[in-house]
Amino acid sequence: MNSFETYSKAISAHLEAYRWKNEPKNLYEPARYILGLGGKRLRPVLTLLAAESFGIAYSKALDAALAVEFFHNFSLIHDDIMDEAPLRRGAQTVHLKWSRDIAILSGDTLFSLAYNCLESYDEVTMSRLTKIINRTAVEVYEGQQMDMDFETQKNVSIDEYKEMIRRKTAVLMGAALEMGAVVANASETNRKLICDFGIQLGLAFQLQDDYLDAFGNPATFGKQVGGDILENKKTFLYLKAIGSANKEQVKQLEYFFNHKNFENAEKIEAIKNLYLETGATTHILKEIEQHTQTAFEAVDKLNISNDSKQLLKNIGKLLMGRNN
Repeated sequence: MNSFETYSKAISAHLEAYRWKNEPKNLYEPARYILGLGGKRLRPVLTLLAAESFGIAYSKALDAALAVEFFHNFSLIHDDIMDEAPLRRGAQTVHLKWSRDIAILSGDTLFSLAYNCLESYDEVTMSRLTKIINRTAVEVYEGQQMDMDFETQKNVSIDEYKEMIRRKTAVLMGAALEMGAVVANASETNRKLICDFGIQLGLAFQLQDDYLDAFGNPATFGKQVGGDILENKKTFLYLKAIGSANKEQVKQLEYFFNHKNFENAEKIEAIKNLYLETGATTHILKEIEQHTQTAFEAVDKLNISNDSKQLLKNIGKLLMGRNN
């Protein structure tokens, strides 16, 4: 089994060797641009890791991994348009660097190219991989719509929120692992188990992101700490706090989330204190631990070597160890 860095470098090299069309320039250049911004390549790494866990050379899963990376970046382009985000991985977003219309077309092209990547596989494998992408795409769209709906929905439950992040974020991590298992011709039981591992890890990962957004170290988090608070997002922390708060605390939470007549630092600090006072922080940390443990339990049931099981768990620990 190889390291995270080995898989990541292999994906970058495979991407570098991908044969792009040159025209229309404004269609393909934005796609190459967002892919060139890098990132950890987490999801395609999981595809290679899963394939090797089931006993085949990771190189045989590179095309499936590239399909995952294309799909992921397609979704990022569209997310940035809907969120009106100015930056992606520290660089200007596609819709601002070019235009909204170009970004839509370029993102759609990446989605289509993801399917093209699968053409190197035999008919049965390609069919299975295509079904996974189709299923995952629909769930990601559903999750995105739920997230948008929550912005105007007065009451959002914890269960609704977790279902939203499962669809919007976690299912792609599960799909990435499942695609690697499919390339390796793993059994249906093993494919489901490794997908469950990814989904549970994805839930823990997103919940931790919610936590770090409020309580992370600004020097290492990679994003603005307190960004969700400033955007009045109904995160797990907010929903748990509002559900556990007394009348006075509810009044304070609603006041800060409904008014803008104070400094950003003041608002962030006030909300963080309310998260602590209501026990929301304690609860989210327990949820993160629970989903991480459930993910590892799925790994234990896999019919693979103990070394492979340990590597999967180590990757999980690596992802969840970003505690600052």
